[in-house]
Amino acid sequence: MTELKISFRFWAVIVLTGAGSGLAGGLLMKLLRVVQHLSYSYPSGDFLRGVERVSGQHRVIVMVLAGLIAASVLYAMKRFGVQSGGSLPDAVWKRSGEMPTAATLIRSFLSIVTVGMGAALGREGALKDTGGVVANKLSDWFGMTPAQRQLLVACGAGAGMAAAYNVPLGGALFAAEVLLGSLSLATVLPAFVASFTGVAVSWLLLPNAPAYLFPALEVSHSLILWSVLAGPLIGFLSVGYVRGIGWAQMHKPKGWRVFVLPLVIFTALGLAAIKFPQLLGNGKNIVQFTFSNQIGAGLLCWLIVLRPLATLLCLRSGAPGGLFTPTMTLGAMVGDGMGRIWNHFAVGNEAAGYAMIGSAAFLAAATLGPLSSAVFLLELTRHADPLMVPLLIATAGATVTARRYTVHSIYSTE
Repeated sequence: MTELKISFRFWAVIVLTGAGSGLAGGLLMKLLRVVQHLSYSYPSGDFLRGVERVSGQHRVIVMVLAGLIAASVLYAMKRFGVQSGGSLPDAVWKRSGEMPTAATLIRSFLSIVTVGMGAALGREGALKDTGGVVANKLSDWFGMTPAQRQLLVACGAGAGMAAAYNVPLGGALFAAEVLLGSLSLATVLPAFVASFTGVAVSWLLLPNAPAYLFPALEVSHSLILWSVLAGPLIGFLSVGYVRGIGWAQMHKPKGWRVFVLPLVIFTALGLAAIKFPQLLGNGKNIVQFTFSNQIGAGLLCWLIVLRPLATLLCLRSGAPGGLFTPTMTLGAMVGDGMGRIWNHFAVGNEAAGYAMIGSAAFLAAATLGPLSSAVFLLELTRHADPLMVPLLIATAGATVTARRYTVHSIYSTE
């Protein structure tokens, strides 16, 4: 990044960026909840339980409607010349933070609606993109330089990410480490201010609670050894996943396929959800099940294959959405599966530890952001501090291995 001129006005805009991102994030999360409850007719409780209560036919109908909505909006954007302008990382890295307001907001609302209806993508995509738009507009209004705009947009995206999961430190590190590629004071401090402000504002609309319930665990020498061995293998597996994401991003539909492909893929996902309702949504509930050891071995094997396939196909359809929770979900399942095998040779470790470490390691390797990924998992659970040593070992091993085979992450595949 070029040298920044930091002034009182800049810091005022940082605070406004965080506040705007937090407020937008809170409202989008409220909209997500409304869509989920209306789609699956449940008054309270978590998403997957609501999906499981309805019939298979109901799931198919909802996903057909989601496909029609996605296809219609994407086709209308193309028909009326509303250009997407590329991804948020692309805006930060190549256009000094310049983002098209209308197209980004339309895609963000579409993302929230389709994810709420069951698309196998992450909810955070809409929140970080909207945070970027907030920062971009504030940069216009306050006459920020290109370098300041670049930093502000990354901070706005990090604040949106933080609001999505109630992870202020993780959101700040995501902005600095993943989006800006720098952990200098000039990037980290503004990111902290924006994310902390964003999360504080989001508490006006969202609960201040950890995203996952996690048991109290003790670390064993066996778990540390498992982390040493599992980290590189998880990193290697992540390379294939990242390449799959790249393939899906590069082959988004064009022409008449913009209208047809979302409908076909979402309908297929609805049909698959008759047998596997766990395929719907961003995967948050599956992570919790791995932490609670509530997934049978047979179902786990199926989901390790089908969940990432569902995410890749949803991306291939052209539907917008995030990748954070789907990636973390796959990592939790892979860690859980590898841990079950390990327990045949070294009993005594709980499934939650394997799932937590696998989730952090896979996320770190797929984003090439080891520090932010480790902090994300610690903040999401708030009770995993005893796992710090094996978690960091596995995260380092996975990231080094992934970096050996690819320079891309799930955010730099386009």
